[in-house]
Amino acid sequence: MIATAAVLLALAGGPAQAAPQPAHAAAPVEVVAQNRVSEAEHRAATQPGYGQPADAHAPAGGEEEQIDFMHHVQDSREWELPWTTIHFPAPGTYRLGPIDFTPTKFVVFLALAGLLTLATLLGGAALAHKAEPGVTAGKRHNAIEAMVLFIRNEVVMPNIGHGGEKFAPFVCTLFFFIMFANLLGLIPFGASATASISVTAALALITFLVVEVGAIVAKGPAHWLHTVWMKPKGMHPVMGVGMALFLLPLEILSKIVRPVALSIRLMANITAGHIVLLALISLIFVFGSWAVVIGPVFMAVCITFLEIFVAFLQAFIFAILTSVFIGLVRHAH
Repeated sequence: MIATAAVLLALAGGPAQAAPQPAHAAAPVEVVAQNRVSEAEHRAATQPGYGQPADAHAPAGGEEEQIDFMHHVQDSREWELPWTTIHFPAPGTYRLGPIDFTPTKFVVFLALAGLLTLATLLGGAALAHKAEPGVTAGKRHNAIEAMVLFIRNEVVMPNIGHGGEKFAPFVCTLFFFIMFANLLGLIPFGASATASISVTAALALITFLVVEVGAIVAKGPAHWLHTVWMKPKGMHPVMGVGMALFLLPLEILSKIVRPVALSIRLMANITAGHIVLLALISLIFVFGSWAVVIGPVFMAVCITFLEIFVAFLQAFIFAILTSVFIGLVRHAH
């Protein structure tokens, strides 16, 4: 509900709405009398747009009057707050070789998600260390421990199997980081960095490296090669090689498609939820009347609760698919 109110304030302070304009504000379309042709031609020459239909100005005027809420979803170099707007440095201000380290709004919220992840996991570990054997260290410790154990026992171990405990810290960190990044977009004047394909692609690339490099380190190059060169046992050698050649491009393609699917799924779900929420709130300004506020706000509140669920769900899906991919590579048949 607070996030919905924040969206209302942000949209109200954004670009002007397409409110009906008085008839005298637009350039008039006149039927010029025959005896005043010269005067009308003079006015048309000195006043741009005089005598033209209102549709002729639609491209220029429409850009100013239409409601543009996509800048609330996309990354930007400014952070709109209720009392001010924080402007970030121009692109290229902070560079290290070819890499641009200049912060943006999403970078700030990625850092916040990382700090929250560190505070949660390290704080939970500190509480567990201080607790006496068999005695919990409080409700916060119980909540963190329950979530970590659920990820380890119900997500990591069943899908990775033997040796999966080594990957539990990575999968838990992924889950909490994505969860916090998703939830930060639901707080007033916040932003979900996971709505950017760059962020989700980076997370998917890290997962891809952990999956493939981890399999090579743990099982050796020969085992990893078997995941792409699948020669069925019991077949004639010639037929086996032919089958392996047929499956080789499919197996390589599957390794590429997995991280691509991870990144697009997360980005699309988070972006779609924000767009639906903003579109519903924008109905108030489209109709130009606060008399219709009850319907859009009620629907927006429902969507907000759905987005909270989706924030947890998408973090869980990313974690469980990562565990599945690790298990498939480590225990390839």
